[in-house]
Amino acid sequence: MSPGGAGCSNGLLLTVGWLLLAGLRSACGTNVTAVQDPSLAPEDEGENEGEEEAENEAEAESEAQTLPEEDVSNNTAVKEVEFGMCTVTCGVGIREVILTNGCPGGESKCIVRVEECRGPVDCGWGRPISESLDSVRMACTHISPVNRFKYIWKLLRPEQQPVILANDSAILEVRREVRPLVFECATLDNNEIVASIKFTVYTTSELQMKRSSRPDTDAVLVFVLTIGVIICIFVIFVLIFIIINWGAVKSFWGEKSSSTEIPSELSLVRYKDSTSLDQSPTEIPGTEDDALSEWNE
Repeated sequence: MSPGGAGCSNGLLLTVGWLLLAGLRSACGTNVTAVQDPSLAPEDEGENEGEEEAENEAEAESEAQTLPEEDVSNNTAVKEVEFGMCTVTCGVGIREVILTNGCPGGESKCIVRVEECRGPVDCGWGRPISESLDSVRMACTHISPVNRFKYIWKLLRPEQQPVILANDSAILEVRREVRPLVFECATLDNNEIVASIKFTVYTTSELQMKRSSRPDTDAVLVFVLTIGVIICIFVIFVLIFIIINWGAVKSFWGEKSSSTEIPSELSLVRYKDSTSLDQSPTEIPGTEDDALSEWNE
């Protein structure tokens, strides 16, 4: 082989070598990019996930903003309530809380709960729950549960300090004395007086005098009320009977009225006959006088 041919072959080999190196580099570059693409893909996915999370958070915030409005509307609906009458005019009692909007079943009003209500503290003079000729039972003003309150009983004396009794229950039973006694009960809730009531315990002789002087009107009142109720019921039944049998009643009254008209007509005819008979004797003498006058002529 000639030296020129060797130089060409060497140049060709170098060119082929460079081409092979360039091909290997390009192949390595594609592999590197192929290896690096998976690492880049999670970043894109992470960005997409971040955007989705941001959108979800924005939706959650918007829902959270709408929910309080709904809650506010619900609260306004719940606040539309009325309060019933208190069960007592003084002291402590209970009352109903009535809902006027949003009742179940489409009702206009419904009872939500029962709560405590209070009136004036001074309840004045009360009546015993039971009494006899020997003893008297009195009760403080309270509601259930009874043991929730504290009770202080006092014996009031004129122009003297009251005597605090040892009884701390809601019921006090005492025996009658030779002179009338006055008791007072104070009902306390958290060391605050919520009700106060007084009782007078009369002597046995005073109680007997009151019972004897009191008119016994209970029996008379019951009797009058019973008679009134019976009369009202009777009148109602009569009216109902007349309404149901109106045709028969109408025919009955028609026959009765016609039967009363017939005797009246007969009596009228008889009256006319009697008047004609009464007038005939007076007419006869007149004709006789005329006849005599003509005869004399």
